[in-house]
Amino acid sequence: MAYLLRFHRNPQQYNPPRQRRERTFRREVFDFDGYTDSELRARFRFGREGINLIERMLEEELQPATGRSCSLSVREQVLIALRFYACGSYLQVVGDTIGVDKGTVCRVVRKVSLALCRRKDQLIQFPTDPREKATIRRGFFRIARFPGVIGCLDGTHIRITAPTINEPAFVNRKNYHSLNVQAICDHKGRFTNIVAQWPGSVHDAHIFSTSAVGRHLNQNQQPEDGVLLGDSGYACRPYLMTPYLHPVGRAQRRFNRAHRSTRYLIERVFGMWKKRFGCLNIGFRMAPARVSTIVGACAILHNIAINLKEPIPDNVQVPADNGDMGVQYQGPQDGRAVRDHLATTYFA
Repeated sequence: MAYLLRFHRNPQQYNPPRQRRERTFRREVFDFDGYTDSELRARFRFGREGINLIERMLEEELQPATGRSCSLSVREQVLIALRFYACGSYLQVVGDTIGVDKGTVCRVVRKVSLALCRRKDQLIQFPTDPREKATIRRGFFRIARFPGVIGCLDGTHIRITAPTINEPAFVNRKNYHSLNVQAICDHKGRFTNIVAQWPGSVHDAHIFSTSAVGRHLNQNQQPEDGVLLGDSGYACRPYLMTPYLHPVGRAQRRFNRAHRSTRYLIERVFGMWKKRFGCLNIGFRMAPARVSTIVGACAILHNIAINLKEPIPDNVQVPADNGDMGVQYQGPQDGRAVRDHLATTYFA
């Protein structure tokens, strides 16, 4: 009893009061006006014109809801997100570099990514207008004289950490966890379609056949409207040309050569995309749904960079993307007649 009394007489001896951490408020995240265009591109992958364009485009959604002095401005939010996309480092590292807390970086990247993805239909559009298709066909024809091409199709893997739900489905054929991202590009290297929601174990052919573009082409596209080029991982369809697995004769060999030279554009686009936005090359430590949103945001930013003719940074080295070459499609190939017609007509 005496011990208990002594304990209650001196409670501070056993439970000392917590020392409150002094709050500090950031004055300025980044000295935007103090850097040249080349210095901005090295850090954010966009020059002053591009950053201002993105800022105006997202201003309505990113505008702070309150007038508090410690609120992040639209420009500061855009710069934080661009810095994360560019370097792909830990959120804590990005926060320390920029001068904000890790949680703030996480919230800002999420907010900016969602705002960009809401503009996907405006900035990533599959060609439907006849004049637009004609322009794309002429652009592809100049590469290797392959006729009627309106897009190149392929998939690439974006590395992620093992998710807690349905983990085995995300292990790809190279034995690491990933999202299998399918994309179509035009002759200028812009994305005209992107699907970033499937686990790494899903086959490329399944992703395309279930996509909105795949269903649209299957129901409406005629060979004279234009064709896509894909590797041997896809089914040969009247609207999707794949190479001959065992070419016989001069026409088929020339077809394959022109097909390979033209379709290689999408692999170069993946390489440029991952080089510009390092987060795609390094991988993510987030849930797959969040990764999907960031991938979509980076695809939109890629198209903006192509439109603005932003140079690719020279200080980052990324190996060429080889897609899923070696995984061949096994199933019906109802486009062989169209493929034979193209080979004999244009490559004999």
